[in-house]
Amino acid sequence: MADLVHKRGKRQDDNGLGGAVDFLLANARLVLGLGGAAVLAIATLVVKRLIDRATSSPDEDDTKAEQKSIEESWQDLSLIKAVPKPPKKQSRADLSESLLSPSGTLPAQAAETHGHPTSLETPQVESRTLLCLTFQEKLLSYYRNHVTIPESDVALGKQLAKDICIELQSFLQNKCPELPFGSMFLSGSLCDDLQVVAADHVCFMLPLVFETTLWSLIPGEDTIVKDPQFWMIRRTDLEYFPRGSSPWDRFIVGRYLSSNVINEALHKMLVASVNWPAIGSMLECLIRPVMASEELKLEVTHYETQLNITLCPVTEAGDKVLLAKPPKGLVENLWRQSFYRSEVSKLKDLDAADSGARQCCLKILKGVCKNHPFLSKLTGSHLTHVLLHLSETESDWAEEALAARFQHVLEALVGYLETGFLPCYFNSQINLFCELLEEEIDEMGYALYSAVSQPDLLFLQQADK
Repeated sequence: MADLVHKRGKRQDDNGLGGAVDFLLANARLVLGLGGAAVLAIATLVVKRLIDRATSSPDEDDTKAEQKSIEESWQDLSLIKAVPKPPKKQSRADLSESLLSPSGTLPAQAAETHGHPTSLETPQVESRTLLCLTFQEKLLSYYRNHVTIPESDVALGKQLAKDICIELQSFLQNKCPELPFGSMFLSGSLCDDLQVVAADHVCFMLPLVFETTLWSLIPGEDTIVKDPQFWMIRRTDLEYFPRGSSPWDRFIVGRYLSSNVINEALHKMLVASVNWPAIGSMLECLIRPVMASEELKLEVTHYETQLNITLCPVTEAGDKVLLAKPPKGLVENLWRQSFYRSEVSKLKDLDAADSGARQCCLKILKGVCKNHPFLSKLTGSHLTHVLLHLSETESDWAEEALAARFQHVLEALVGYLETGFLPCYFNSQINLFCELLEEEIDEMGYALYSAVSQPDLLFLQQADK
């Protein structure tokens, strides 16, 4: 009864207000004209509606309209959620948050209730798996997905290098027939299945054949630098066999065979004498000698393949392998002793003896260091010697122990960097860090020290690139 009285009073008020509006509009039409009266009518109706909303409760029609509006809004929301979103790269924080949230999408039953069936949006399996993996599984995943090179790329790189090597050998024999060069051969990690990330570099070993009666090796301890890693090659018996008796006499500086002079002569030939455009056209590749370089380097492009070649003059005497690669400085007669062949042979023998995963561990470490802003100064030789030293104290190198051995290698590296001395496995008097700057050692030590507590961050950051 009260509602009836209220509605009847409301209608009377509306009639009275309507009459007042009609009277006002009628007089306004006379005073303001037709256009002014229209504007005044619109303004009056707006004011009236505002007064009605402020003084009255909503009717059933208004309630139904409001419910319909809300219902349409939910339907619109369902339509928006039903539209698939393009996948985006998630950070580790985003992945954790998505796994911890109770619900990511509306249930399918609720979507069907609103008349818009949608498919359930499942979490990314790869992201969930990444967070659930152990450190051991992360290492193996990084090895498979980022370190290992496809066999087809390795085969292509080897074949391309062999073809160029044959052409360069033929050129040297025709250009310098008086110099007794041995047969050039390929060397490096690409040939020993130890290259990582990409098949992009290889070495051409150019043997120099000396007369054993005219040349003698001077150990590094007896040279002016007193470094056992750098040897000298001395010309002997000049009283009985004067200069010119050996074809290598033209490269002598102060009775010692100069590695720098040999490199300079070869560099001139590579840059100015070899017809690289003709060789590249025959092999369907582009070959460019590196002009400003202390090493003898070639850059090769074969469609999508990029290959860097380093030419290394080398001589052997017994078990000593000496490269024409002197240290930076004023001394130009020094020859660097190479342990690469011994390193690889020892590593492979150890793995073959106990079915170990040392080579796998080495390749993961090389992959981590290759593109790291600070750790790129750590070479494969540095890492190999650390592994060989660690093999003396650690006996379990099975694949199941890969994570523990990886952690131990990082800790051992930090220790060597703290002292600034990495002893050669085959000669403990040789410091393999001798050519690194103190700032470089500090930067690498800090990077590795920070990674000891969270070693997986070393390769997870690179995997996201």
